[in-house]
Amino acid sequence: MIEGFLFLQKNKHMKRFLEIVDEWGIRFVALLILVVFLKTCGTNGKINRLEKDIQSLQSHTDSSLYQIRKEIKIEGLKSEKRMIQSTDRKILDVNRQTEIDKEISQLEK
Repeated sequence: MIEGFLFLQKNKHMKRFLEIVDEWGIRFVALLILVVFLKTCGTNGKINRLEKDIQSLQSHTDSSLYQIRKEIKIEGLKSEKRMIQSTDRKILDVNRQTEIDKEISQLEK
């Protein structure tokens, strides 16, 4: 008898729950869809901002890389000139030194 009473109690609660779901279910689903939609819109804005940041960083990195390569080339030419000056001077060496000076002045501009 007690088991039957508990079953009826549970059944009453279940009926009440199902009535609430029937009454408010559509509204709850619509609200949930609206929240997901708004969350997605915010995410797209963040993605667009991050893409712009990445592009600006890439352009900055490219210009820095160009500067570094230019400095390395200048230092290499200066090193070659010092090596030529430390050896016996021949006319070819003197001509190469002037070529190196011209290249360095062009790169530094």
